[in-house]
Amino acid sequence: MNHDGQSRVFAAILPAAGREFAGNERENGLEVRAVNRQSPGNRVREVQVTGAAEVRFPADRVSVRVSVGSSKESVNDVTNSVSRRLDYILQAVRQHGVSDKATSVRRSLHREAEQYHLEAEVVVTFSDFEKMEQVCSVLLEKLDQSVCVGTPEFYHSPESLSLMRRRACVSAVENAQQKAYEVSELLGQTLGPPLLVREEETKEWRNEEEEGGRYQGAAPLLHLCHTPTITASSRVSVSFSLRDKSRKKP
Repeated sequence: MNHDGQSRVFAAILPAAGREFAGNERENGLEVRAVNRQSPGNRVREVQVTGAAEVRFPADRVSVRVSVGSSKESVNDVTNSVSRRLDYILQAVRQHGVSDKATSVRRSLHREAEQYHLEAEVVVTFSDFEKMEQVCSVLLEKLDQSVCVGTPEFYHSPESLSLMRRRACVSAVENAQQKAYEVSELLGQTLGPPLLVREEETKEWRNEEEEGGRYQGAAPLLHLCHTPTITASSRVSVSFSLRDKSRKKP
């Protein structure tokens, strides 16, 4: 054993079942063991803890595909038929405050025998889910069977994912700091500044059981969609310095 004059306190945080914080952050249990190594010279005290946290974020974006189509004997007739409905769709989207940047349009024209077939698809991205439902309701009510409103596709923006990861890490550090404070109090020490913070592990997973509803033709619009969520977890290791409570500050 190396007698190097250091005195260290090691605290390992172990998962505890059934305890949760707001924001889906999980509390951790503690297992404490102390090892003292004495030698002449300065004494260095340190507490090392690990902390973990989980943060769940709902999707903050949803895209909807709206399609219309027609078959006519002339290109002009089929174009006019589709264009009228396409213009109405785009107008309804704009009236609900959705910018043109969040909307894309694709057209496909082909001929079979004596018929021209034209299909147009509008993809609209919403950050306001209530507006998404309002737009879908209007289109189904006004265009009825002549429009097909597809399944809403929920997803997370890069900004949302980045924020979720940061919050998970910060929450894990906060949990570790709280435990380190409790350990220092138990041992009659004063918790000093952090010496090292290291993120040991990160994980992310989607909650697949939460699915959105399907909007098809003139079918009634579902009142609410279950918004899918992603959970991020972080596990950190943090070292803090310790001081005797009786020791006077310089």
